[in-house]
Amino acid sequence: MSKAKASKKKQPVILITNDDSVNAPGIRALVEAVKGLGKIIVVAPDKPQSGMGHAITIGNPLRLSKVNLFEGVEAYACSGTPVDCVKLAVDKVIHNKPDICLSGINHGANHSINVIYSGTMSAALEAAIESIPSIGFSLLDLSIEADFTAAKKYARQIVEHVLNGKVPDKHLCLNVNIPKGEEKMIKGIRICRQAYAKYEEEFDERKDPHGRRYYWLTGEFVNFDKGKDTDVWALKNNYVSVVPVQFDLTHFALKQKLEKNWKF
Repeated sequence: MSKAKASKKKQPVILITNDDSVNAPGIRALVEAVKGLGKIIVVAPDKPQSGMGHAITIGNPLRLSKVNLFEGVEAYACSGTPVDCVKLAVDKVIHNKPDICLSGINHGANHSINVIYSGTMSAALEAAIESIPSIGFSLLDLSIEADFTAAKKYARQIVEHVLNGKVPDKHLCLNVNIPKGEEKMIKGIRICRQAYAKYEEEFDERKDPHGRRYYWLTGEFVNFDKGKDTDVWALKNNYVSVVPVQFDLTHFALKQKLEKNWKF
């Protein structure tokens, strides 16, 4: 092998998935955003899987179907959840760990408590569990006709930072949310913490034509956190929020208190 060939930098493998389905405009925008940064492989659900969290399929077989939806990109539709997509991609499609896993671009916010329920972020966290640097991207616009121009710009910037820089943690996972609106309105990027906020939920009770009760989950997102270092504050003030997240749910401060105060 010639020195020129040997010195060529290996092209990074970029796995892309989501929870809105392989046909969603958001995943197409993410593919377009990172074109040219590496070899892209898409494995995404064949139908919407929003709110699935970290669910995996254990009682039914999983199917992968090759699809031709992205020019020049190997892509598959998966019958399972977003987490299933990551697991199958590593084991049966790439046959190795990709250099980075990207999830999104989600239609709608995944800030604050949304990260717990999000299929988008659970796919990213699954990759992080396997020591694959990962990023989940969300745009605060639920519309099928959402403008992803700004989201694509900031997604590429952040992916370039991860690919070109030293990853500070082998389980790196970033939760990135982009404000709705024109690119010129966005002030920049803020590294944030997750705000303490939650949904004040209600179930709207109705009856079907046969008189049987059914329920629609409704509710209002309420922010209890007044800090200016949170994702909710950043987004409200037209910044892209970047929150480093982890899958270790240990409450270390409480652990220390229990060790000190509980005697067995």
